[in-house]
Amino acid sequence: MLPARCAAEAWAEYPGRVSPKKPQEMKASTAAAKLDVYLPATPEDFQNGAVTRDELAELQANPPEWLTELRRNGPHPRGVVAARLRVSTSGLARAGMTEPLTTDEISALIAEPPEWLVRERQTYEEVRREERRLESREADRRAAAARDA
Repeated sequence: MLPARCAAEAWAEYPGRVSPKKPQEMKASTAAAKLDVYLPATPEDFQNGAVTRDELAELQANPPEWLTELRRNGPHPRGVVAARLRVSTSGLARAGMTEPLTTDEISALIAEPPEWLVRERQTYEEVRREERRLESREADRRAAAARDA
């Protein structure tokens, strides 16, 4: 068995056997999730194609008009709706909010919050407070262990 470096050098001697690097591609649904947009609202050619990492980076750095418009007005995916309403995605589901919402619909809910939104915001804040308490307790525990070691 040849060492790894020697094997690589031997392989390089056969250029017809070396395949060029193919850019990594992702499904349109993955790209839409990374761009925080609702896939069915994107253009047809985006929905039906694959997106390379370079194309995704270009979309993030220089968003086309359709992407800017979608981010501004929606419809927005559940994660974005939940973040803008300051609730969890589970809270949206409990409230029966399964459809994507536009920016105007989100603004209307924020302006006049229904009972479920007030309740879910309280629940979400309680969960976040408990998470912060547990993180702090764990950090204190690690610091004490480091002092004792």
